[in-house]
Amino acid sequence: MSEAYGVLSDEKKRREYDETRALFAGGGGFGGAGANPFGSGAAGQGFDLNDLFARAGAQGTTPSGAGGIGDLFGGLFGNRGAGPTTTTRSQRGADVESELRIDFLDAVRGAEVQLRLTSPGRCERCGGTGSRPGSTPRTCPTCSGVGLVSRSQGAFAFSEPCRDCRGTGRIIDDPCPECHGDGVSTRTRTLTVRVPAGVQDGQQVRLKGQGEPGRGGAPAGDLYVKVHVTPHRLFGRSERNTDDLTLTVPVTYPELVLGSTLTVPTLDSTVSLRIPPGTASGRTFRVRGRGVQRKAGPVTCSSRRGGGAGAARRRGHRGAAVLRRGHEGVRPAADLLGGV
Repeated sequence: MSEAYGVLSDEKKRREYDETRALFAGGGGFGGAGANPFGSGAAGQGFDLNDLFARAGAQGTTPSGAGGIGDLFGGLFGNRGAGPTTTTRSQRGADVESELRIDFLDAVRGAEVQLRLTSPGRCERCGGTGSRPGSTPRTCPTCSGVGLVSRSQGAFAFSEPCRDCRGTGRIIDDPCPECHGDGVSTRTRTLTVRVPAGVQDGQQVRLKGQGEPGRGGAPAGDLYVKVHVTPHRLFGRSERNTDDLTLTVPVTYPELVLGSTLTVPTLDSTVSLRIPPGTASGRTFRVRGRGVQRKAGPVTCSSRRGGGAGAARRRGHRGAAVLRRGHEGVRPAADLLGGV
């Protein structure tokens, strides 16, 4: 605001502004009459940049000798002046997302899961050409199969998709009755998804080339499958290392105080776990080689009742005998064996 006021209030600055405005206003841009920033001093004679580049082209200083400012900017706006090519515009297919649910054991061990998917795919009737079987598309005469046409706007040239072929470079005279010339149709297919061992809930599995088909010979997109894992009744995943499995084993108070040997389940079989006398509730024991991909996994023992090992030691042998008689035949850890 202050700069504008400074120009308007100063007579010299206002005159310079008016002269500059008149210099670029009216006429035909750089080449219009009265718009002569490169004037030669003769009134009414404009300086045309197209003439400059045309003369340079005549001397062999512009590519292909074509000359003109359109050729100068053609490389930036669609290669104008470079001549038509026979390469049709290609476009990679879009990625597709889907979901599936597997149980905990399949996530830990790895599995092959069948996924039924309804999504756009290559038309099976025409093979993706878009033409009725037995016919073939022809090259677009407007863009010569390039899919782009060049247009001029003043001194600049730019390229835009060909309207006759919609940028494909091909004209389909007899469209496929199933896909109506698109080469793509919605279909239902069944895929085999290989879920790697140790996949976690919410992770994605990528299937390369199983997305939407590409156009103009471009590759298809990818399929991303989000995996949902159903929690297991007994086992869980360690927060520190998801390759480690966790298992909470219920034990009685006498088993903690006096010590015991428990038979606990694993993914494949059972193992014997020795509980030393005086074990505190919540202590973690590790059974090596029983987790995901044969890695170590801890087994957590917890007590259903309160009490601690220190109180048990103070009871002495007589108290231990009483505990044994009062809890004979009570083995809560045995209930786990039928839950895997």
